[in-house]
Amino acid sequence: MIDQFLNYLRYERNASLLTVQNYEASLREFESYIIHKDDSLSLDRVDTDLIRDWMESLMDKGNSATTINKKLSALRSFYRYALKRNLVKTDPAHPVTGPKKDKVLPMFLRESEMDRLLDDMQWGDSFKDVRARTIIILLYEAGLRRSELAGLDDGDIDFAGRQLKVTGKRNKQRIIPFGEELASQLQHYLSARDKQFPARTDKAFFLNDKGCRVTVDQLYCTVREHLSYVTTLKKRSPHVLRHTFATAMLNHGAGLESIRGLLGHESAATTEIYAHTTFEQLKRVYKEAHPRA
Repeated sequence: MIDQFLNYLRYERNASLLTVQNYEASLREFESYIIHKDDSLSLDRVDTDLIRDWMESLMDKGNSATTINKKLSALRSFYRYALKRNLVKTDPAHPVTGPKKDKVLPMFLRESEMDRLLDDMQWGDSFKDVRARTIIILLYEAGLRRSELAGLDDGDIDFAGRQLKVTGKRNKQRIIPFGEELASQLQHYLSARDKQFPARTDKAFFLNDKGCRVTVDQLYCTVREHLSYVTTLKKRSPHVLRHTFATAMLNHGAGLESIRGLLGHESAATTEIYAHTTFEQLKRVYKEAHPRA
């Protein structure tokens, strides 16, 4: 039956070699499982409970929800095919629900790490250094996406009102207030930039070394380089600083709805992930600190 199904994938569905290989591995694994349970069993005599037992065994072995769902998807496709070809009387995989995927908590830096980067590290006075520090402070204090930062123009920064006009996804605009420290750093960057490029024509706020608007890739490289000085996180992107901004705001009493507005999230569910992040942090602190934890 498995060979028939694989040929169907190859020659009728024109599935990729990788897809066929992955499906075959999952189906052979399931076949071995049922034979190990009872050597009189075969794929055409499987019931729903047996498939659920297999999934439980996969979880016990430490497989992720994503991996298990992929294996279940292969099994569902196989039994749909088998039912249409009258190779089985019923489809035992149809009623089975896969495990819910674990929520991937966002990575963020601790406040002590950000303080060490911004306050304790020695920053030079070159245009490149001033620009790098300004980029990092702006991402950390305003929670921008890197595309939003790259798209900032001089006219988007209101120093008198201390606010940024940010253009986000689908050209939706939002206003973000900023404080004295960021205002001072932005002014410092403007002085360095105008000294470096006195005859500039680009209206972009952040310029690269050639005097053109900075690209998102250049922003990524700048952030990755400087975060590596204070953290061992594998991911050291501008988005990590966006997560760090949101987590710091939540830890210092900001409400989720306020954070949602500052980040420009359309869905409240997107912002709620930060509440899970803070709770996970609390659990770690509890385990480390409580004598009976």
